[in-house]
Amino acid sequence: MIPLPGERARSMMRGMTELWSESGAGVLRLPSGRLVRGRGLRHPLDPAAPTPSYGLYLLGKQPPEVPWESGWLRWPDFRLPSDRAAARGVLADAWERAAGERVEIACGGGRGRTGTALACLAVLDGVPGEEAVAYVRRHYDRHAVETPWQRRYVRSFGET
Repeated sequence: MIPLPGERARSMMRGMTELWSESGAGVLRLPSGRLVRGRGLRHPLDPAAPTPSYGLYLLGKQPPEVPWESGWLRWPDFRLPSDRAAARGVLADAWERAAGERVEIACGGGRGRTGTALACLAVLDGVPGEEAVAYVRRHYDRHAVETPWQRRYVRSFGET
């Protein structure tokens, strides 16, 4: 993961925000009750929507700076994370943060990479790897996790 500029200043705001509303667009409730928002960066953020306290951006190139704490995981479209060990670490961090912060996971369209990452968070939250894709499709987006290798990645995520 590559921290983005301004992270240190924004980290002071961590924990000072309310959690997501379960009825909010793109919000996934994990079995533990943690709420995480998935989003497609190509779709403009509603100005009335709450902002995250932390965003994890899954893109092939560095995302633009945002006014909240954020991280970037190099993850090309329709593929898997470039560094799978780093991916495990940043996804575990996002899962931990979601217990008390508004965490957003986003890629370009909000389905493939985002869905895959959300399914990995579901695995970290106790959903068996074989069921995590179905869980995310049922509770987030029925088209989430787009490729066979993304589905295999989620299934094996719990084994490492």
